[in-house]
Amino acid sequence: MKINRRRFLLGTTVVGGGLLLGYASTRPSKHRIANESAGSEPFLTTWLRISEDNTVTVIVPHSEMGQGVHTSLPMMAADELDADWNLVKVEQAPATDLFANGVLVKGFAESLGVSFPRFLDGLATSATMKVAEIMNMQITGGSSSVRFTGELGMRAAGAAAREMLVKAAAARLDVPETELSTRLNYVHHDASGRSLSYGELASDAARFEPSSEPKLKDEKDFTLMGKSIARVDIPAKVDGTAAYGIDAEAPGMLYAAVKTAPVFGSKLQSVNADAALSRRGVVKVVELENAVAVVADNYWRAKQALAALDVQFEASENDQVNSQSIYAQYDTALEGELNEDIAEGDAANALENAETVVEATYRVPYLAHAAMEPMNCTVHFHDGKCDVWTGTQDNLGIRGRVATVAEMDENDVTLHGFYLGGGFGRRLPTDVNTIDQATLIAKHFDVPVKTLWSREDDMQQDYYRPAVTSKFRAGFDANNQLVAWQNHYIGKNEPAEAAHTPYSIANKDIAYADSETHIPFGAWRSVAHSQHTFFLESFVDELAHRSGQNPYQFRLNMLGDKPRHAAVLRAAAQKAGWGRNLAPGHAQGIALQESFGSIVAQVAEVSINNDGSVKVHRVSCAIDCGRTINPDAAASQVESGVIFGLTAALYGEITIENGRVQQTNFTDYEMIRLHDSPEIDIVSVDSGEALGGLGEPATPPIGAAVANAVYILTGQRVRELPLKNYRFTAAPVETAV
Repeated sequence: MKINRRRFLLGTTVVGGGLLLGYASTRPSKHRIANESAGSEPFLTTWLRISEDNTVTVIVPHSEMGQGVHTSLPMMAADELDADWNLVKVEQAPATDLFANGVLVKGFAESLGVSFPRFLDGLATSATMKVAEIMNMQITGGSSSVRFTGELGMRAAGAAAREMLVKAAAARLDVPETELSTRLNYVHHDASGRSLSYGELASDAARFEPSSEPKLKDEKDFTLMGKSIARVDIPAKVDGTAAYGIDAEAPGMLYAAVKTAPVFGSKLQSVNADAALSRRGVVKVVELENAVAVVADNYWRAKQALAALDVQFEASENDQVNSQSIYAQYDTALEGELNEDIAEGDAANALENAETVVEATYRVPYLAHAAMEPMNCTVHFHDGKCDVWTGTQDNLGIRGRVATVAEMDENDVTLHGFYLGGGFGRRLPTDVNTIDQATLIAKHFDVPVKTLWSREDDMQQDYYRPAVTSKFRAGFDANNQLVAWQNHYIGKNEPAEAAHTPYSIANKDIAYADSETHIPFGAWRSVAHSQHTFFLESFVDELAHRSGQNPYQFRLNMLGDKPRHAAVLRAAAQKAGWGRNLAPGHAQGIALQESFGSIVAQVAEVSINNDGSVKVHRVSCAIDCGRTINPDAAASQVESGVIFGLTAALYGEITIENGRVQQTNFTDYEMIRLHDSPEIDIVSVDSGEALGGLGEPATPPIGAAVANAVYILTGQRVRELPLKNYRFTAAPVETAV
């Protein structure tokens, strides 16, 4: 990110701490800054605006990519505001510093165990807001929208705005604040029968500073939170009027098709553009460091001309790399020096003295994001300014990225946000090859240029979920009790706790080896949990069977100090009818994991098709996310997480040959189809604990649950995904299920 003088000074102020207090105490508040440009609709807080006609607009600092945050977050603010939902409108926050999301910084910090003393709450808020501005943070990811922005920000914004309206009404009516109540966009003085609408009071209320510690409602007083409310984005998506980045249009627009070096890290060597330039509609051939683009008056012509180019890329040492050599590299790394993750008790001694030792090695391949909307970005340089049209998971971050690549001031870049046709980590500011290319290509023109990637481009130039190898050893004592757990794996990625097991085992040795490859790494839905839950829950299941114990009861016996986990495991088993008589040829597998503050257990009911492939009939999923804000939306999130994870377990595999990705499209990177989708039953376990995420936690357990059921059916332990690479024969093993 380009650091100008202002950002550098503010950055050192935040780090220094002491100077921040003086700066924070003298600068105008965000509330005041917002109202300087509000016009006739004053901001009561940064995220809430009320108009004279009594409508409430909630400004949402997150992207809508199907997860429903443009509904759930406004619900949280509107509930605390005592707003009439029929009078609530929703807007995407613009990509400006004013709407940098400091609440996320605070939320992630607290989730990592960083606490802020109450008397420093105002300072902490100022500090995290400034950090968010410096980092260009408006990110959507990490299952953070509801549990951080909603719980820590939107609720507080609604409650603070309500208090400001009450103060304004008390002054207008000349009555004590304690005599006033709020309902459905009105402040009422029941004693005199007088009422004032929020619209009438908004200008007066905006003169007050929002409280940093407004009083929030008790759960029993919620009017919107906890109810199933229709998502505000659905009508436009049903009637086709919803706009995605790929829909961006502008007068005089040109289109770019790009060919990037197939081996990651290679450079462009030479281009013979004669054949392309002679084609109809072609305007220019643009050479980049590792790619070449053809720009034409429509995308089809650009793409066809691109295919006619004679392009050469430099050879590199990575040209000989393949999936097998990468796994061999991992095996070597795991035999070398390791980095400690968790060390409890004396695992080495416990293993040496164990009655029985079980060993197993698991691995998973690279995975692509494969979002339904192909990658795209439209950029227009004009009059020393730059406009960008695209769908991203961090509008403010992408604005900063374009400014950096274009060597411009961020304030001269305007980003126009859109709905996302799938994100899952692919549209983050860390995964910017499409953004960088679009920016560099558009700099050659004074008209808008839309850079479009084909499905093949997207599949072969992604930022991939990494391939991982994980090796286990476990020991049982003479009483058949699990006393030792050793897990050595490749690459510690986020979240830091992904390789940790929730089960009570006295001696643990968890460590990892770093082993870099040339394959670009990117966050993928549920990140490291998606790999490690398959490893952990498959191996736990393996231990249960090897010790002759019921897989469900085996887990439950080790959760004595984890009542929330035990409750979720019981709920999933009960929902699935664990242990009941199943249809002939069917079996159940179970898995459990905590991720992003939520606990999920899943039971998969599986059979083997005549061709030896796996058929998943039913998934019973229990989730404890604290409490649910919008039950229908929550259920949709869980269902989508199951389908996303099941697709990966059944089919997901990116393979490397000659240094490059082999897969090209959905023909060889398959998705689960409707006719193969299982019935999904969901049970919510509301513990009343802190809110957890919903976008990601349902993805990790499904692979292990299915593989564990396959073992019961076939006696074959799946230690490497995807399942499409196996042809199973039903040969049931004896098991206490």
